[in-house]
Parts: sequence; structure tokens; C-alpha cells
Amino acid sequence: MKIIDAVCTAGRTGFFFDDQKAIKEGAVRDGEFYRGEPATEGFQRVRQAGESISIVLIMEDGSLAVGDCAAVQYSGAGGRDPLFRAEVYKGIIEKHIFPLLLGREMNGFREASEYFDSMLNPDTGKRFHTAVRYGVSQAILAAEAGSRRKLMASVVADEYGTDVSKTPIPVFAQTGDSRYDNADKIILKGAQSLPHGLINNVAAKLGSDGQLLYEYVEWLVKRIAELGTEGYRPVLHIDVYGTLGIAFGNDMEAITDYLLRLENAAGGLLLRIEGPVDMGGRDAQVDALSELTARLDVRTSMVQLVADEWCNTLDDIRYFADSKAGHMLQIKTPDLGGINNTAEAILYCRDKGIGAYQGGTCNETDVSAKACVHVAMAVKPDIMLAKPGMGFDEGYMMVFNEMQRIMALEGRL
Repeated sequence: MKIIDAVCTAGRTGFFFDDQKAIKEGAVRDGEFYRGEPATEGFQRVRQAGESISIVLIMEDGSLAVGDCAAVQYSGAGGRDPLFRAEVYKGIIEKHIFPLLLGREMNGFREASEYFDSMLNPDTGKRFHTAVRYGVSQAILAAEAGSRRKLMASVVADEYGTDVSKTPIPVFAQTGDSRYDNADKIILKGAQSLPHGLINNVAAKLGSDGQLLYEYVEWLVKRIAELGTEGYRPVLHIDVYGTLGIAFGNDMEAITDYLLRLENAAGGLLLRIEGPVDMGGRDAQVDALSELTARLDVRTSMVQLVADEWCNTLDDIRYFADSKAGHMLQIKTPDLGGINNTAEAILYCRDKGIGAYQGGTCNETDVSAKACVHVAMAVKPDIMLAKPGMGFDEGYMMVFNEMQRIMALEGRL
């Protein structure tokens, strides 16, 4: 089946673009705004409305295939592509991508996605923004699935030699800054991992000696015992955005000691700490996480470190996995560009015995979130993020319900 036409529309995402550097440097929260000057190139404010672009392919049978271009909340940080502005990239897609899509016969998702993911923008000589590649690959996957009259999950499984999961992928739910009220919601709905917590500032959220986070973990354990159903033992997964390194001066022994204290506060629940340090570059980040991982293992800790910053591309994922820089890697779907790279990254982590967390961002859309569910059900990461948004309920509903539909429909089409 051929693509006969295409349109793209500018849209909104489920959250915001936030200037991570400015927040770490002390931008003051004021309701849903941040007061202060932006510190990352491209930002006009510390917090800006999230933007997306929908790519809609019109097939020769009249059906539609949709993919959404979206970028992460903390764009421009940790080695990521710059701020994604719909008004800039809509014209680029129409000029350079659409001419190569129109008239294209659908004959394989993987090959087509790899082609568009690797192509160079003639105007710059560089690959297109990760958000563009992300949306194009989703649209191609949807078109291929429609052409074959199959689920997107089935297409991915067929092309990567896997089978579609018969059980749901465990879900990691995030609270955002409403880390108490939203934690209650997550516990009531029984998500397998919580709370993320958005611990992105030492003074306000971590504490200069880590005491604020320690007390929060104690509260979580108590709340889970009070509200959770019998036998509910979720993973505690907390993203600290490098603030442990800031608070403890990147002293790896001091950070390790603190993590062991935090493990005690977790009361026997598995504890994952994402982004304990941010060393400002990929090689330094790998060295630091490798050292911290080894230190925890030597001390027989059950704390699992999760790599995030500077672990952006498929090549980065391979480098971190080969170096054992963390017990688990976040595969942050928009940062990898083509969604085909998410499948490749998860399978690589599995081969290397490294945990695979199929993440992403609150700053995605319903379309990109559902496409990610199909990839997850085909290649089976250890856990996947409930997204988009920071309200929990909406993102969890989208991810959970799409998994149920896939399991019910697989084999019937």
C-alpha cells in the first residue's frame, strides 16, 4: 500500500519544556511558573508550553497513519537536542521529509525507519532533530500496520524476531511535584513502580545532607503499607537529577554511604535511584556510574542505579551497557530518534544483562505514548513509563488500557 498524501499540524504535549539548568541553579517555583532567567539556549522562559507536531499519512485506501513528533521535558540538557519548536520544524518536515514519503510503498517498518532516522538534513548536513525522527518513525509504523492489517506490536515483533507479550509490562508512574497526593493515586491504582518524585533541587527537595528525600522515602513506605492492597510491594524509583553529586561534592564514597542509608529507609522495598550524579559529559558520566555501581555491588546493596543523563542515543545505550554504568538504563524514547532505536536498545540491554527501562517523558502525546506501548509489548522491557502528563491518572490510563487492547486483539487480526 502506498502513501498518497501527508499533512502535519502543530500541537501541544502533555506537559512543559523546563530549563533544567536554571532550575538546578535555583529558579523559584511560583505556582506552575518558575521565576528567574533561562540558562539553556533556546528557552525564553524557565518553563514553556510543550509543543508537538502530528504527521498524518494518507494511504491509498483512504486510511490514516499518525505519528507525533515530541521532545523531552528537559530539552537541551544532558547532551540532548535543542528545544523543539513546532513553528520551526513543521516547515522542515514539509520541505525535506514529505517528498520522500509521498508515493512510498509500505514494505517494512524497520528498513524505512532506519532510512529516515539516518538521513541528513540537506540544509545543515546533520541528522534531523530527534523529535522529527521520532514522529516520522511512529507514522511509518502505523502505516505498515495498516497495510498489513496487523497491530503495530505485531509488526515490531515480526521484524525483530520476538513475540508479543501475553502479560502486561510493569508500569512506572510518576508524581511530578505533587509527590504526596499523586503517590496516593498511584498506590490506589496499584502501579508496579513509583514515584519518580522530581527531585531536581538540593535545597527544596533533596536536603543538603539528603534528609528531605530520606524522610519522603519513609513516608512512602508507610503510605504503601496503609493504602496498598495485600501483597502490594512496588519498586521505589526516584529520579534525583544529579543532585546527590551536588550535595555530596561528587564524593563517590559519601554518595554510596547515603544510598545505603536510603536503602534502609525503603523498608525492604526495591529501591532504584535514577541519575545520582551529572558529570557534564558522556565519558565522565559513564566512569562515575560504573564506579558507583561497583561500589554498591561490593557492599551487597540491593539499590539499583538507573542511567539517564548523557545516555541518549542508541550508541550511548550500548556504551553504558557495555561499561556496566548502572544496573538499569533509561531508554528515553524521544531522545533516541526513530522508535526503531527503542526496540534495538531494549534488545541490546537484554543481551548484556542490563535492566531496560523504556521511559520517555511527561512531555509526549497520546499518539506517541500508545506507539511506545506497542514497541514495549513486542520487545518486553523490564518496566515502562506511564505517560504523558504529570497528573498520573491520564498517562497511566493510556498505557494500561492500550496494553489490555493489544493482549485481547493479538492473534485475532
